[in-house]
Amino acid sequence: MTTLKLYNSLTRSKDVFTPIDPADVRMYVCGPTVYDRAHIGNARPVIVFDLLFRMLRHVYGESAVTYVRNITDVDDKINARAAERGISIRELTEGTAKGFHEDVADLGCLPPTHEPRATEFICRGEDELDMVKLVERLIAGGHAYAAEGHVLFDVSSMPAYGQLARRSLDDMQAGARVEVAPYKKGAMDFVLWKPSTCEEPGWDSPWGRGRPGWHLECSAMSAALLGEVFDIHGGGIDLIFPHHENEIAQSTCCFGHDRMANVWMHNGFLQVEGEKMAKSAGNFVTIREVLNDWPGDVARLAMYAAHYRQPINWTLKGLQEAEKTLGQWFDAASEGAEARPAPGVLEALADDLNTPKMIAEIHRLKSEGGRKALAGTLGFLGFRPDAYADWSAAHAPEPEMPVAEIERLIDARLAARREKNFAEADRIRDELLARGIAVKDGAGGTTWDVVR
Repeated sequence: MTTLKLYNSLTRSKDVFTPIDPADVRMYVCGPTVYDRAHIGNARPVIVFDLLFRMLRHVYGESAVTYVRNITDVDDKINARAAERGISIRELTEGTAKGFHEDVADLGCLPPTHEPRATEFICRGEDELDMVKLVERLIAGGHAYAAEGHVLFDVSSMPAYGQLARRSLDDMQAGARVEVAPYKKGAMDFVLWKPSTCEEPGWDSPWGRGRPGWHLECSAMSAALLGEVFDIHGGGIDLIFPHHENEIAQSTCCFGHDRMANVWMHNGFLQVEGEKMAKSAGNFVTIREVLNDWPGDVARLAMYAAHYRQPINWTLKGLQEAEKTLGQWFDAASEGAEARPAPGVLEALADDLNTPKMIAEIHRLKSEGGRKALAGTLGFLGFRPDAYADWSAAHAPEPEMPVAEIERLIDARLAARREKNFAEADRIRDELLARGIAVKDGAGGTTWDVVR
């Protein structure tokens, strides 16, 4: 069996991954808050953890891996955006979730095993874990308190708080946007439950009609679907504090374990053309805007250019290089190969998803003429030759000469080759090239493309 090594943000070390149960490997990744189209920075964790999902399935078997990626469909940003657009919250969340699914599918990502929505886990059946029951358990254990319709987590009740961020309470308070409220016992105490007005979404609870805090949602959904302790929790590096730190606090104090997940993985930040992405900077790009100009497979390869834990600079040049590279790989690959990684590629990915080394290995496969291994590797990684070919055909420039004339000249060239009149065949090829048509002979026959 392949030995998989992963960097653990909790221990700050790269270790051999040992699942709790090899027949039931469990991973949770924080998903989108569906108030607007996802931006290209949101695509990075989706692509990174899709790759890890593929690796886990390859190592342990498809049926042995459970991947949960949630959808947050109750949030103050959602309330504000729905009011701004004059539509219902449900209309906003349904439409935005549909757009997200279209985006990630076009990026070649597999659907997760489960995609729970936060609203489905607020109040469930009597014997089913939900957010209200989790809050009740935290209050009963002395880790939370009710105040003025709110319920807050008492950070002082957890000596290990800050273990993931590796920062003191003073440092965390200085770096966080701490809400000042008279009902809070401590400045770092965070909301588990808050009251809702008549206009806001709300659910009945022992503390009055209200809605959950953001951090609470992931603790409840992960525990309900993966258990009180599971193998891997992933997300962007921006979620380490406060979101993931607060998840750990809620889950460990609720269930009495010393950890929530054994391995914590975080992808690095994404910049656009060397600058932080922001609407004010004019460089805010949604996934859909990228996909309007580039095939999802090209965007996927561009995202692999940097190791997932490092920052990545999203550039036009990077997309152009990825398009050229992917085209060369597809041209060199055979058809109909089983989707499985070549040994060198598998070794690179087993080393904490080392995608730059993976790319180097794929280049080596191409240069050595490993057509079948190359095709199997591309299929394993989620690259789709049909999708790429369709995009390339749709975006190809129009030829300057009639297609019928191109085909007539190609037929004449083939006839010259059959007659071993190679000088005439070369002359026709050069004539076509001079007129912007590149001819290529391959195992499947002769094809042509417009020279860009």
